[in-house]
Formats: sequence, C-alpha cells, structure tokens
Amino acid sequence: MASLQVDVTNKQILMIALPISLALLVPNFNFIINNVFLGHLSEQALAIASITGVYYLIFSSVGYGLNNGLQALIARRAGQNRPEEIGKIFHQGILVAMVIAVTGILLTYTVAPLVLRSFVRSPETYAQAVEFLHIRIWGLPFLFIYQMRNALLVGTNQSRFLVAGTLVEAVANIFFDYALIFGKLGFPALGFNGAAYASIIAEFLGMFAIFILIRVKGIDKQFSLFRPVGWDPENIRNILQLSGPLVFQHAISILAWLFFYLLIERNSGQTGLAVSNTMRNIFGFFGVFVWAFAATSNTMVSNIIGQGRRDEVIGVIKKIMFLSAGISLCVFLFLNLFPAVYLSIYGLDKSFVDAGVPVIRVVAAALLLMSCATVWLNAVTGTGNSRVTFLIELAAIIFYCTYVYLVLEVWHLSLVWAWVSEFLYWTILLTLSYGYFRTGKWRKKEL
Repeated sequence: MASLQVDVTNKQILMIALPISLALLVPNFNFIINNVFLGHLSEQALAIASITGVYYLIFSSVGYGLNNGLQALIARRAGQNRPEEIGKIFHQGILVAMVIAVTGILLTYTVAPLVLRSFVRSPETYAQAVEFLHIRIWGLPFLFIYQMRNALLVGTNQSRFLVAGTLVEAVANIFFDYALIFGKLGFPALGFNGAAYASIIAEFLGMFAIFILIRVKGIDKQFSLFRPVGWDPENIRNILQLSGPLVFQHAISILAWLFFYLLIERNSGQTGLAVSNTMRNIFGFFGVFVWAFAATSNTMVSNIIGQGRRDEVIGVIKKIMFLSAGISLCVFLFLNLFPAVYLSIYGLDKSFVDAGVPVIRVVAAALLLMSCATVWLNAVTGTGNSRVTFLIELAAIIFYCTYVYLVLEVWHLSLVWAWVSEFLYWTILLTLSYGYFRTGKWRKKEL
C-alpha cells in the first residue's frame, strides 16, 4: 500500500506533480482539439466557443474549488494516518457535488439565457451559444465525480493513477469531435453542437475509467468506498467550511473572465474573440504544469502540517515554486520564439495570426508570474484557511475587472492592453499570498 505521508524532497514533489500534470494536460488538450476542429469549421464557431467555453468553465471551476477543499481535508487525514476517515469525507464530497451539478443544470436553462441576451450583441451568436450550452451542461455530473476522485487520489499520494482516466477521455474526445462535428465514420454531421456531445461522452468515459481503476487497484477497500451512505452533518460541515470559500473563489474568478470575454465581443468583434480564445488555451494547455504544482503545494502543505512539521512549510513551498517557474520559463521561451507556429494550428488566415502574435508574448510573460502566484495561493488553501484564499482572490478580481472595464469600455485600447490585465491579477495574488505566510497566522489554523 502506498504511503499516505509525504516527504519534503524534490523527488516527492515531482512524483505528485507530474501525474497531475498529465491528468490536467489531457482535458486541456481536449479543449484545444475542440477549438482546432471548430476553427477549421469557421472563425464564427471558434469565436462562439470562447463564450460557451468560459461559461462551462465557471461550473468546472466550482468543482475544482470543491476538489481543492476535499483534497486538503483528505491530505490532512492522510498526514495524520487516519485512512478510515478518508472514505467518509470522499462520500460526502460526492453528495455535495451532485447537489451543485443539479443547480448548475437548472441555472443554465433558466438564468443563463437572460444573462447572455443582455451582453451578446449578435442574435446569431446568442442563439448558437444557448443551444450549445443546453447540451453541454449535461456533462457536469460526470465531470464533478471525476474531479472528486482526482481529489481522493492526489490527497492520498496516489496521483500516478490519474493517468488512466485522462487518456481514455482524450482518445474519446478526439474521436467523437472528428466524427460528430464533421459527420465522419457514419456519424451525423452536427457542426458546432457536435463538440458538446463529444465532450459529454468523453467526460463519462473518463469518469468510468477511474471507477474501474479504483476497483481493480483495491483503493475502494482501502478507504471503504462505494458503500451505501447518507448525509453526515459533521463531515458536510467540514467540507463546506473549507470548500465553500474556494467554490466562490473559483466561480468569481471565471465570472471575471466571462466579463472580460463579453467586453471583447463588444469592442474587438469576432477576430478579437477568436484570438482571445486561443490565449485562454495557453493558460489551459501550457498552464497545466503550473496548476499541477499548485495542487501539489495544497496537498504537501496540508500533509506535512498533519504530520506536525509546520516549520518545514515555507521550505516546501519555495521548492515547489522554483520547479514550477523553471518549467514555465521553458514554455515562455517556446511561445516567444515560435508564436506563429502555435497560432497557425487553428487553420485561420494571416490577419488572425498577425493579431495574435503580440498578445501571445504578453500572455507568455504572464504565465511566468502565474507559476509563482498559484503555488503560494494554493499553499494558503493547504493550511486550511480557505477564507483567506477567497479574500485574496476577491481583491485581485476587483482590480482586474476595474482595469479591463477601463481599458476596453472607457479608453478603447487594443487587445494587447486588455491582456496586460493578467500581470495585474497574478501580481496581486502573489503579493497577498506571500504576505499571509509572512504574518505567521497560518500556524494557528486546525482542520
């Protein structure tokens, strides 16, 4: 049986982070594949996907917030060597996730059309976006269960098992994207909506693959999973106290991004939306290594605190940060040396590439700052003080939204200046997260 307690070494960091990287890389690779297929379908399809993608990302990020809280709780119990408590926490996390999934589906059919109608100027863009979302949102329960199982595996130092589910999901997504968008291999040609159906099928298969792996590897027996269980008020309260602020944190973060894209649609048109969609792909695809180290920071900080080794916390955060920044530097160099190569994969014309090159240089530099900020921010979560994490995020979002509103709506500056907002956002997150550890207040927090 794999050890539930971690060591403070570079090897241990990489053993946790690299499988998480692959687990995050594949879904983001799927997202890029969706956009590549849609780019070859039309620039309009790629532009609409920027709005629908960010909308779905709001709910995905809610699940990610719940995942982070659950992961910190599980890692703390693992550090305390209390495996009997891990299964109980996991079960309650699944129940909470399903309630949120049902809420998300209801909101998509009732509130989302009203919001989009208020912001999206083009009637055709609005109609296609709403139709797509009414299909896409049904993948949410599968995605949430998949995320909760990721929290279990990462929190118990078994992140290497994440690979199987992600590979299944990747292959399924590419196959069904090709088949359903263009009507290949005997499937109907569904166009833009084909990407929604393909993603739902892929999420279900990825979830099912992880379910099989947990059974085959005996992880279900190790932590008493898959037993009938009801509501457990104590564990529900612990999960909501830790995950609640994180859910709101990630939700408002993506809502701010949706606000950004809606302003782009109003001021930069279809080409601006399409270019911005490819920029988001950079944070999604190349940023997976950053988010993997961030998740590692959450888990390792919580685990070693559970072991009673609080004096080693700052050291482990710095180790993780330097590894994260080193990989991001490689991505920065690649994107600055070959920006046109990346943009050309979307199959659009030279004007699209010319518009995207200066923006990609800004985004690549912001990725370096992000590689440090996310490690410190997720370390705050690992201490168990998710309320502080939320307040840090809220402060950054307020400055971010104010900046993009002034740049796009008041001053009508270029797309490049709009994306400079990423520097402001990550600088605030890094400064406040680091400042929290300098206060020493995290040492008094118990889970």
